[in-house]
Amino acid sequence: MFKTLRNAWSIPDLRKKMLYTLLMIFVFRLGSFIPVPGLNPDALAALVAEGNSLFGMLNAFSGNSFSNATIFAMGITPYINSSIILQLLTVAIPALERLSKEGEEGRKVIAKWTRIVTIILAFIQATGLYFGIEGAVKDPGVMSYITIVSTFTAGTAFLMWLGEQITQKGVGNGISIIIFSGIVASLPTMFGSLWMAVTEFQTVSWWVFAIVVAIFLAMIAFVVFITDAERRIPVQYAKRMVGRKMYGGQSTHIPLKVAMAGVIPIIFAMSILSFPTTIMQFTGTPTSGFWGKFWSFFQPTSWVYIVIYFLLIVFFTYFYTAIQFNPIEVANNMKKNGGFVPGIRPGKPTSDFISRILSKITLSGAFFLGFVAILPLVMGIIDPALSTVQLGGSSLLIMVGVALETVKQIESQMLMRHYKGFLD
Repeated sequence: MFKTLRNAWSIPDLRKKMLYTLLMIFVFRLGSFIPVPGLNPDALAALVAEGNSLFGMLNAFSGNSFSNATIFAMGITPYINSSIILQLLTVAIPALERLSKEGEEGRKVIAKWTRIVTIILAFIQATGLYFGIEGAVKDPGVMSYITIVSTFTAGTAFLMWLGEQITQKGVGNGISIIIFSGIVASLPTMFGSLWMAVTEFQTVSWWVFAIVVAIFLAMIAFVVFITDAERRIPVQYAKRMVGRKMYGGQSTHIPLKVAMAGVIPIIFAMSILSFPTTIMQFTGTPTSGFWGKFWSFFQPTSWVYIVIYFLLIVFFTYFYTAIQFNPIEVANNMKKNGGFVPGIRPGKPTSDFISRILSKITLSGAFFLGFVAILPLVMGIIDPALSTVQLGGSSLLIMVGVALETVKQIESQMLMRHYKGFLD
């Protein structure tokens, strides 16, 4: 990875893109220290310490911006939720499906609607947060509501713009880079809390700390392994005469990634599970009776929460893989170009064969992602002293996955420039 970054730095065009990405990350981190007028940071930090799932996720994804009561407190979560809604509607509404197939112009229209829905969701979530953190508001009132909600919404809108700029002018996926930066900034605090629990408070023993570190290192190795793992379907191209020249006859393969959806399913699942907590901010969290028991299911300390989290990851893995890869389209393109899978007839039998293989490897990837994501939550239930690393599994998956995807994008851009120079 470091060799790739060093080689990319030597290419002027890529160096400019990398510097631009670093500049945008600096702007993001700078905004993470600009306070929101009228909020008490100590009160927000106390809310995060209570273990609220929404506040914990916002704080982790925003690089401690929430606990510090800054303008990027909500992070990029509304944009992620907006993307989920638009992608689901693309499957359900024929007009949006046609737009998605119209190329660049269609994607621009969908991106425009994604931005509009993001602003609406950001305003709703900011309103929910205002009532949920009312104890942290210094002077509650109409002006405080307008100021705080507008600042939260504007912060999310600015992060959305920042992510799009990184995607267009920088390196990697801008939204993923912002989430990655926030997690990297919050990890030292997370592990610092665990270290204090071992050394100062002595609520966690040394052997438990060693096991946690060993599990995290193993998780990193497994994430790298699964991210690079692929199933190669052999493809043979028939020979054909064009004029006096013979074309075709090559043997190649179709690489099907085990984790084709990357870290997107985890981000989607965490965002969906934040909705019930957002509703609780509006209505107030009941502590007894039916509703008190019902809302308790949506806390990371609940086994119901863990099961739903796991199932959502499996669902979004299949959903996002289906959006990214179309076996029918691949089979038709192979047939048009004289390609076939040895032992399989071209056309529908080929698409069915690819679909069966894709379904099997996607199931393996989905179960792996789900297992690694819920492992820290299970550890937190078994030993409450490890609750400081409840977001560790998901954060680690996102962090390693985004790093690998970004490096691969840099490698592909280096390869494109290599072939361009060769052809010139």
